[in-house]
Amino acid sequence: MTATRSLPKGGGRAKGDTRSALIWCGVEMCTIKGFRNTRIEEVLKTAGVPKGSFYHYFPSKEAFGEEVIQQYADYFYRKLERFLGEATQPPVQRLQAFVRHAQENMVRFSFQRGCLVGNLGQELGDANDAFRAQLERVLQSWQTRTAACLAEAVQAGQICADSDPQALAEFFWIGWEGAILRAKLAKSVQPMERFSAVFFEQILRVGDPRRPAGPGAAG
Repeated sequence: MTATRSLPKGGGRAKGDTRSALIWCGVEMCTIKGFRNTRIEEVLKTAGVPKGSFYHYFPSKEAFGEEVIQQYADYFYRKLERFLGEATQPPVQRLQAFVRHAQENMVRFSFQRGCLVGNLGQELGDANDAFRAQLERVLQSWQTRTAACLAEAVQAGQICADSDPQALAEFFWIGWEGAILRAKLAKSVQPMERFSAVFFEQILRVGDPRRPAGPGAAG
């Protein structure tokens, strides 16, 4: 669940290209270091933009942060759509493929990045109402897309017809963001594997009338 982009270096860029380069640098740095620890001077240096140019593109660091969040949100939604919209695979398998990809990326980037939205939610959620509202909207959009995939799973008979796709999607994202945080702390994908295994076991169990519903089931 990490953003990677080959950023242009040096001068000779159009204004839009320079602005985009600064935002993508912000995405990568904020994902690793957090918003407060990301210094504007470091963003400018990494993007190859002259010092003092930042406020030519953004009125404030907070406005820059909002653009960083939106860039990551758009990038990640496209990734989510790529997995969950893969019509050649059954719906549950699409979500499982997304989970495996996220685990691979955690290892690829040595557990340094994780999810920008989750990271900033931990850092800024109780300190900045504008960021908090924006981050919540992003999570809601991911949740809505996941619910649509799970609704397809209901229609396909993979999970029980009386399942609530919205509730399952909400549960998934609450648990998944926590699993990512724990994976970063443990420097292991085991928390992600543990959460996803339990999640899929439960939704598939619900979809199989031959299997018990779990602890507390009647009979």
